[in-house]
Amino acid sequence: MFNDIGPLELVTLAVLAVLVFGPDKLPKVIQDVMRTVRKIREFSESAKADIRSELGPDFKDFEFEDLNPKAFLRKQLDNDELGLKEIRNGFDLKQEMAEVTDAVHSRDTDTAASSSAVASAGTSGASGGGRIDMTKKPEEPGKDDRPAFDADAT
Repeated sequence: MFNDIGPLELVTLAVLAVLVFGPDKLPKVIQDVMRTVRKIREFSESAKADIRSELGPDFKDFEFEDLNPKAFLRKQLDNDELGLKEIRNGFDLKQEMAEVTDAVHSRDTDTAASSSAVASAGTSGASGGGRIDMTKKPEEPGKDDRPAFDADAT
């Protein structure tokens, strides 16, 4: 139940319990907590037994831990009635991602090379060697280029 509590946390909780409840009332509080935990466990076990009896003999191997998705998948992968191990072993995600990455990069470099070649060929006659003329002032956008302002949207 408390698998991830270390010794330092346990000592800290004990010191806090002594400070909050005091050394006189602490044994009574511990007894009350243990009694409550015991009742909750008994209630959950009786609920599990009632559910198993209501489900009938068809679900005699039903475990409540199977309701956890991770445990269910682990059990199904171990069972392997559907051939999932073959599918999982036949699919190499790293290799697939490498192929997709290579395809994207080769397409990007091909389109970048072709677009730069077209751009340099088109501008080489106009500005001399594909260079940008920095002496010209940039064109100012007109007032119609601004998006419409909607006071209700803000």
